[in-house]
Amino acid sequence: MAAGAAAIAALALLSIAYGSTVIALSDVIAALGHAAGLDGDLVPGSVGNIPVAKIIVDLRLPRTIMAICVGAGLGVIGALLQTVTRNDLADPFLFGLSSGAAAGAVSVITIFGDQFGIWTLPVAAFTGGILAAGIVLLLVSRVRGQGPERLILAGLAVSFMFIALTNYLVFAGDQRAAHSVLFWTMGGLGLARWDNVGLAALGAGTILAYALWNHRKLDAFLAGENAAESLGVPVVRMRRTAFLVAAFSTAILVSVAGVIGFVGLMIPHLSRPLVGPLHLRLIASCALFGAVLLLASDLLARTLLPPQELPIGIITSSVGAFFVVTMLIRNRS
Repeated sequence: MAAGAAAIAALALLSIAYGSTVIALSDVIAALGHAAGLDGDLVPGSVGNIPVAKIIVDLRLPRTIMAICVGAGLGVIGALLQTVTRNDLADPFLFGLSSGAAAGAVSVITIFGDQFGIWTLPVAAFTGGILAAGIVLLLVSRVRGQGPERLILAGLAVSFMFIALTNYLVFAGDQRAAHSVLFWTMGGLGLARWDNVGLAALGAGTILAYALWNHRKLDAFLAGENAAESLGVPVVRMRRTAFLVAAFSTAILVSVAGVIGFVGLMIPHLSRPLVGPLHLRLIASCALFGAVLLLASDLLARTLLPPQELPIGIITSSVGAFFVVTMLIRNRS
């Protein structure tokens, strides 16, 4: 946990310092101190220029904060979904939450346009994610049994449905928007601003608060559904509530950062060997290491092919593919 916190601090400074323009760490610290009111005067040098100070405070700092919030939120969502469905591969992709949000955003980019100004894309993505969650729960309620396998199958069906819808919108819509669609569906933090960082914090804070508040009930799931019921945990109701909270947080996070894959899948598996299966420490460590992963991925995305910026989903998917292969080989042996 201490190592995770130290890594976040170090990566946050590097994320602010490195980009299309490299800024000295001493100037970054001076500008941040000045913005926080800890120092009345900026140090001499490049930060003495107001434009450079604005790059640090108005552009890179909100992006760094958003990376921390989105990474932490996705890590906790993955741990929560894996517990309540008893499926080690559960993450927002598996249940159609990310696909629904992507379809909502792509519909705006290719067809409807900016009806609500800068908030059009987040509103559309959030609506798509909540719609996908509603369809999944409706499908589950129509079949016999409320087990986790029903939820997974319904989520897969909804995920494929929204992926097909997204592909259709890209093909039938404005072809000039294809590049924007491609970048957005692979995720990125280029939309980070001070006016939408609060949304990312809301998404991460909601799922983190819910998981920590219910950590003992989540621990009961580890012993099986029957044991959890005998301990007084309403398994079916809690699974449905956890799914709705996860859907709400996922929709918010995707609405500001696009679709970023594999974070929710990897982070819980990396955290359990370090802190154990009990959820009080597991949730906190998933938040820490999720933030570390996304900060490092965003830093690589901005520095691998300067001055171009890679979609962050390319980095996380590459790491995720390597992680899954490693996990398969380890289980085989």
